[in-house]
Amino acid sequence: MNKPTQSNDTFDAPAPVLSVSPVVLPAPGRAVDLHLRVSAPVAGDELPIILLSHGHGPSNHLSSLNGYAPLANYWAAHGFVVIQPTHLNSRTLNLDPDSPEAPLYWRSRGEDMKRILDQLDQIEAAVGQLRGRLDRDRVAVAGHSMGGHTASLLLGARLTDPHDGTEVDLSEPRITAGVLLAAPGRGGDALTDFVVENYPFFSTTDFSTMTTPALVVAGDQDASTHLTVRGPQWHTDPYLLSPGPKSLVTLFGAGHGLGGVSGYDVAETTDESPERVAVVQRLTCAYLRSTLYPGESAWQEAQDELTSRPSPIGRVESTSTPAQ
Repeated sequence: MNKPTQSNDTFDAPAPVLSVSPVVLPAPGRAVDLHLRVSAPVAGDELPIILLSHGHGPSNHLSSLNGYAPLANYWAAHGFVVIQPTHLNSRTLNLDPDSPEAPLYWRSRGEDMKRILDQLDQIEAAVGQLRGRLDRDRVAVAGHSMGGHTASLLLGARLTDPHDGTEVDLSEPRITAGVLLAAPGRGGDALTDFVVENYPFFSTTDFSTMTTPALVVAGDQDASTHLTVRGPQWHTDPYLLSPGPKSLVTLFGAGHGLGGVSGYDVAETTDESPERVAVVQRLTCAYLRSTLYPGESAWQEAQDELTSRPSPIGRVESTSTPAQ
């Protein structure tokens, strides 16, 4: 089996990467067909898969298959196949703002990921260099900001549909690990009036059913005042309120961009820090390797490396017990 290697040397010698876009999946009933970017190492077999869900944000192209290059390139260079959809909330699509699911399309975002897993054969056919190289038994989901909300639903979190009052379960058993980056926290009295009025689906987010292993990454300066009255602590809710096994990385001095994970040198990153992005790359990659391949030491080694710095840039905590 070829898998992401265990040696720390891997992080110093990234592999060549191929990236193909757009890969177009027919999507009957969707406003437009589903466009993807697929990135993978040039060599290697039985490659694990990461589904990467973009955020919302003010930029035109970061919230699409063209965003998140610092993460997608790094993960692909270290042994993963990274699949990035353009969700319907992307500004690149300029869809009808009066659509019932607009502007965030919370449900269809999760359905996009399921569609990708349903059509891996078509993706392999479209990207000939990938044919026969995917490990379909090792699939993770990662998401930043609104993408973190999408990832949390796929990992088992639930909410109540504000239109019909039904409980929504978008959990995906084919996904066995996750990474939530600056993800939204709980609803209720944690939300601002703006969110309650404009994005009512956030009001009922419930992490008590999010049982799939996940790494939550939060910045201790990510106040997100337009979304929550709880300050940076809100973004730790997916860790604090979900059953284990979960891990939390708190990055010191980090805002919502976590140093700049959504793109290289983007203006909307108020806390730009190449060092911080490098830590996110390293920790998330190591976490997914050790979670998808039990017994591998990458995650422990990455934690030791973080805490051994003369001036640590963050801290890690973990739980394997149910949330109280």
